Amino acid sequence: METNKTKSKKTEQAAEAGSLRDLFITGLKDIYYAENALLKALPEMYEKATDVKLKTAIKDHILQTEMQVVRLEKSFELLGMKAEAKKCQAIEGIIAEGRETVSSAAEGPVRDAAIIGSSQKVEHYEMAAYGTLAAHAKVLNEREVLDLLLRTLGEEKKSDCLLTTIADTELNSQAAGGMHQSKDFKAV
Repeated sequence: METNKTKSKKTEQAAEAGSLRDLFITGLKDIYYAENALLKALPEMYEKATDVKLKTAIKDHILQTEMQVVRLEKSFELLGMKAEAKKCQAIEGIIAEGRETVSSAAEGPVRDAAIIGSSQKVEHYEMAAYGTLAAHAKVLNEREVLDLLLRTLGEEKKSDCLLTTIADTELNSQAAGGMHQSKDFKAV
């Protein structure tokens, strides 16, 4: 049985996305929250990483994410709005899972591999979000916003490729080697 409170909550949600433009704005608020949440999480990953290439990639991505936030703020401005965040449940879950995975991984290559895997989950979420927003901006004829979104989408794709390259070049092999000898296992 639905209460009036439940009905009004559903009505608010339905009204919030009553048109493609509303859906687009909600998506912008969502990714704005996500990018700002990542700015808080990325330094933690940087501190836990040991691979030099990975640390450099994370450090560069922090700067890139700061610019992506600025682009989102510009997007809101172009739409005649003040930048506003809407809590992104997806990024909250991805960050929480990443923290758990990284903290349970052995320090060194295994933890670095965990950081890469967790980071790629973030990148894939962002690529999906920016791709959808770009498609909406195109249909809504928001060309300047579209250009900003496509620029960020391109950066997210490059970041994902860079993480794959770091993992594939040597890091995953090192992590696999660490798998064969745990603290409790000594080679004879």
